Amino acid sequence: MTLHIHLQIVGFLLVLLGLSHVFMNRYFGWRNELAKVSLLTRQIFYVHTYFIALGVVLGGAVSLAFPNQLLGHAPLNRAILAGMAFFWCCRLLTQFLVYDGAIWRGDRYRTCMHVAFSLLWCYVTAIYSLAFIKVCGA
Repeated sequence: MTLHIHLQIVGFLLVLLGLSHVFMNRYFGWRNELAKVSLLTRQIFYVHTYFIALGVVLGGAVSLAFPNQLLGHAPLNRAILAGMAFFWCCRLLTQFLVYDGAIWRGDRYRTCMHVAFSLLWCYVTAIYSLAFIKVCGA
């Protein structure tokens, strides 16, 4: 498979991830959890979640729709790819450095999700990094 195809796959996966935020409130029981915090904190949480989801969808859409343009040798492409590689690398590190293992250890489903998302962050980071290296190489 070409880097072009991998960028489209990453884009598709990110669009799906962003859209999945619609179901997170119900799955994680955020309504009950957030009932215990102030109105301001609750609204900030929901607004930030919405904009994170929107950012993930839009970033994914660019990779899905414009992989050839991203792989062009222009300074803007290098900046976008470097930013995406850095962002997703930070998300990968967060998976191991921020989330407490007690959240998933001993729970088969959460362990599977931890592994699956760790692999997803590795894949996304690797593809954006390889695309950045390719764009810088010419």
